[in-house]
Parts: sequence; structure tokens; C-alpha cells
Amino acid sequence: MTEYPTSHEGRHHGTAARPADPRGAFRRAPQASAAPAGDGVPQQPCRAPAATPSASADAEHTQPHAPSPEPVRPTGPPDSGERRTGQPRPVGQPTPMRRDGDRLRFVGAATRRIARGIDLDEIVMGLCRATVPTFSDAILVYLREPLPVGDERPTGPMVLRLRRTDRIPDAVDDTETDGTNPPATVVVPSVELAPDSLELCEVRTGGALAEVLRGVRPVFADSPAALSALPELLGGDRSVPLGRRAILAPLRGRRRVIGAAVFLRHPNRAAFDGDDLLVAGQLATHSALGIDKAVLYGREAYIADELQRTMLPETLPRPTGVRLASRYLPAAETARVGGDWYDAIPLPGSRVALVVGDVMGHSMTSAAIMGQLRTTAQTLAGLDLPPQEVLHHLDEQAQRLGTDRMATCMYAVYDPVSHRITIANAGHPPPIMLHLGGRAEVLRVPPGAPIGVGGVDFEAVELDAPAGATLLLYTDGLVESRLRDVWTGIEQLRERLAATAQLTGPDHPPPLEALCDDVLDMLGPGDRDDDIALLAARFDGIAPSDVAYWFLDPEDSAPGRARRLARSALARWGLEEMTDSVELLVSEVVTNAVRYASRPVTLRLLRTDVLRCEVGDDVPQLPRQRQARATDEGGRGLFLVNRLARRWGATRLSTGKVVWFELAQPSGG
Repeated sequence: MTEYPTSHEGRHHGTAARPADPRGAFRRAPQASAAPAGDGVPQQPCRAPAATPSASADAEHTQPHAPSPEPVRPTGPPDSGERRTGQPRPVGQPTPMRRDGDRLRFVGAATRRIARGIDLDEIVMGLCRATVPTFSDAILVYLREPLPVGDERPTGPMVLRLRRTDRIPDAVDDTETDGTNPPATVVVPSVELAPDSLELCEVRTGGALAEVLRGVRPVFADSPAALSALPELLGGDRSVPLGRRAILAPLRGRRRVIGAAVFLRHPNRAAFDGDDLLVAGQLATHSALGIDKAVLYGREAYIADELQRTMLPETLPRPTGVRLASRYLPAAETARVGGDWYDAIPLPGSRVALVVGDVMGHSMTSAAIMGQLRTTAQTLAGLDLPPQEVLHHLDEQAQRLGTDRMATCMYAVYDPVSHRITIANAGHPPPIMLHLGGRAEVLRVPPGAPIGVGGVDFEAVELDAPAGATLLLYTDGLVESRLRDVWTGIEQLRERLAATAQLTGPDHPPPLEALCDDVLDMLGPGDRDDDIALLAARFDGIAPSDVAYWFLDPEDSAPGRARRLARSALARWGLEEMTDSVELLVSEVVTNAVRYASRPVTLRLLRTDVLRCEVGDDVPQLPRQRQARATDEGGRGLFLVNRLARRWGATRLSTGKVVWFELAQPSGG
């Protein structure tokens, strides 16, 4: 009778053969011989005592077994387990490979399976599944700890850690029998893991294991080199298979040995021969090169991902009159590095700049360009330039970085005092405004050309930003994919925002964080083709009754007038407890301003959760705090501001500068 092998993953073909176990058990079948599989190895009885590659190594294409006119009586060495009397081979023993072509087909199928893996675990698993039970009954895969990356030179002794082991079951019991065939039973070597002896192995310099690994070529267990190397690798208390029933194969990457693989066969199975040694070498080589590339790819992806994330803001600021929330999602695992970014930049006068951009491409280069453009945008925002001027300078910067450095960007400036927002666009999807009543509106903003085109003008529009409204800025990864175009996605996003707002009623806007999560929930399985950056701004504004604004002539009487105006404003707001501190600090800042100013000085008080004072003049030089000497008559103004104020700062404007400070309000104020 001809014996048909089964695979632990592939499907057995044949009408009479019923597998006793999905991991390699064999059942008796009518006389037949296996036809060559399209991608695997023809499974036929033969004389060579080697394992038959299973269809599990590559099971895309299989063909039914063709009937054989007469049974083939196998022959082989005594230790192969085959019976010279013409009786079937013991149940559970895989069929040996008959010809060199069988081995070539097996190696091709196994290497294709190994090559399918992308990361380290998939490659190691592919090696195990391709060899067990077709080539060996068990396999142990050891890798260096830690694995060297690229040209890194490992320091310290070589340490091997057991990464994965695979074996066919110790015993398989099939109670289904037709009365003529007894239940199939498979007995294989036990490969139990002993953490103290197997999990970790330090390769001794000059030892037997180090010599075998240095030699690169696989060796049999009965070779002089392996007799000492295998106990060192497996542990001194582990029994080593006798004869040629084990192969120790070093795993060598591009530049150095990165591990070792041990192939084991049961005594009831044919021992390894010289051709099997070549097969083990091929499997080890392909696996090592795949592991090397997987480690390199993982390191590159990790560096690029960390680079991009460190360039994004860790936390968003808390400017006056606006609440912010953001989300960032990388693209799919195979293209997770991109150039999407968002930012919120506090500006003078309690304003805030909202920025969202997208650099073309998915690579470390895109992430690096994103970082440069974001830094440039922050610098330009600090100069208090209009939004269209910011985009113009970003366009120039992108051209300096290269001819093909393209990006889209949306830059908006919100003023909580005037309840207005100024927006300029450079080829970016339009923002969406969610009003308090639940109406979602796609804002009409001139699209403009992408950053990097050069020679184009950008246009800004000024729109109302009523209290309670929410502005949503996003990148095209949220609304565009292979399954939908960008305008269809924008309309779906608008409808999603309107539906979410209906849940909270017309008088209460939806919670900002929950709104961002709900927006991302609209993504389907095929909608993650690109990075996604999302920035949401809830406009609270500052009521006119909480703002006090004056112009002061640059004369000696200005500090006294500033103190009187501040005192009256605090009395109107019920903050008389703060009068002494506010008068002192306002007097010092106004005195410094009128000393050098040639135009009227502005004084503004804002009452929100804190009390904010802003003094503006036409002198661009920023004040600098210094330590005054005991004999100096001045130089202590900023020292007092620094000691008494909760926060303070100075910002340069296109028309001069603004010096501001904040004081915490008393409880109940």
C-alpha cells in the first residue's frame, strides 16, 4: 500500500486516505502515487530516507493523486523504519523524498513561505511551519540577544535565546477506524523547554559551539564539532539525539551569525543524509537573511515613527477663550510614517494660531520635512504675520528644501475678543464649522496652491467665530481613501458632525474629546490609507464686559493714569483684593513702555479664569530681566513682575511689542 502524508496546514487530497492528525500523521490508503503539486513536492514512496515536503509548505495549488498500477515496495537502510517484507511503513512516519527534484521543490516552497514574513516573528514561524513535519519532527530556533542591527558591532559575549520551537505531537489517537486499519499513533521526540538550560545560552569564546557557528555550514549531531556544541546549546542535562538525527545549522545574516537552528528527527524515521544537510543550509540562509532585513526594517520604521511623534506637540496650550483637542493616527502598518502635523500657537492679544499640514509621501524624509515646516510656522507665528504671509514664507522654505517638497497647509488665527477668525489655505481640505444649534458648515476658503509650488499668492478670509461653535481642521487621510473621493468624505464628515451635535441638543455643544473620537469612528476598514491629523477648537470667546482697553499718551503722567484706570476696572469686576498688586505691576510695565515709545501705548485688561494685563508699544526691542545693583535707581520693574505674577512674557509684533502678565484671581472672584 502507498502511504499518503498529511500536513498540519495544507488539505489532504485523495478519496481513500483519511488523516489521523493534522500535524503529520499517516493513514493507510489504496494503492496510489502522488502527482507533483504545483507549488509543493510530489509525495511518493522512495528509497531515499528523507522527509517528504508537505503541501503545507505552499498549499496554493495542489493536484489529486493519480492512481498507480501496482504498489511500490520501498527499500532503505535498516534504521529508516521501512519493512523489507513489503509491508507498509509504520504509521506516523513521513514519506521520504525520492529524487533531487523533490528536494528542490520543497526548498522552493519553504523559502517562499519564509519570504512571506514581514516581521521577525513571522519569518521564524514560517521556518518552523515549513520544516515540521515535512523535513524534521521538531525544530529549535535560537537568536542572538539582542539582535544586531545593520552595521552595529555587538559588545560583550554572544548570548543566544530560544526564540521559538515547534514539533509534531507526542501522540495522536484516532478512534475512527474502518476495521482493517488500526488507530494511527505518532511518537516523536519530546522537546520540552527548560528555562534554566534552554531559554538562554551564552556562547563561550573558543568553545565548541562558537567554532560551529564560526564555520557557518550545518553539521550532523554525530560530527566531532557537534558532539560538544549541541550539549552546550541545549543544556548539559539534555539528551542529544544519536547518529544523524539532528542537524545544527548556524543562522548567518549579511555580516555575522545571528543565531542557530536545530532540526531533530525521531529514531523511527529515516536519518538525515548529505542532501538533507544542504537543504538545512538553504533554509538557514534564507531565514537569516529575512531576519536581518526584518530587523533593519523594524529599526527604520521605529526611528521614523519616533521622529514624527517627537515633532508633534506633546500637549496643547490652554489659550484664553478657546478649548483645544487633537488626534493623530498613523497610516497602515506597512506605510505608517508620514508628514501630517498639527499645532496651536498662542499669539499676542490672547489670540491663537491653529495649524494643520500634510507633507506628501510616507518616509523619514517626509517626517523630517514636516518637522522643518512646523518649526518655520512657529517662528513665523511668533512674528505675528498675517496668515497669508505665513503661507508665503512656508512656500519659500519648501522650495529651499528641494524642488519636489510639496505640502498642504491650513493656517487660522482666532481672536477671542472680536470673535473673529482669519483663515488662509494652501491646497488643504476646507475646514468645517459646527455651530451651536447643530448646523455643520463647510467654510468657503479659497483653496490656494500647495506649499512648494512657488510663484503663487495666498488669500485670507475673515469669518465670524461665534461663542459655542467648533472649528474642525483635518488632513485628507480622514476624508479620502481608495473607497471614496475627498468631496464625498467631506460631506460624510459634515453629516457625522451634525448628527453628533443633535445628540446633545441645540443649546449644548458636544464634548470636545468625545467629538474627536466620534469623528474617527466614521473610518471603515478600507479608509486607513494615509495619516490622519485632527485639530478641534471650541470657541468660548471673551465677553465685551470682561475686557477693558485704553490708549495712553507716552508722557510722564501715563503710569499714574494707568493705575487709576486699572483700579476702576477691578472695582467694576469685584476684584478689589487685587488692586495693590495690579497697580504696582501696571505702573512698572507702563513706565518702561513710555520711556522709549513715540506713539500711544495700549493697555488692556482681560478677565477670564485669570486676570491678564497687556501693554503694547511701538518699540520692537524686547525687555530683558537683569539683576539690579544696590546703587541702581532702576532696573527692578521686571524683577517685581517675575516675583508677583503667575506668568509673564513679551512678544514682538510687526508694529512693536506686547508685554503681558497674568495674576490668579482670588477664590470667588
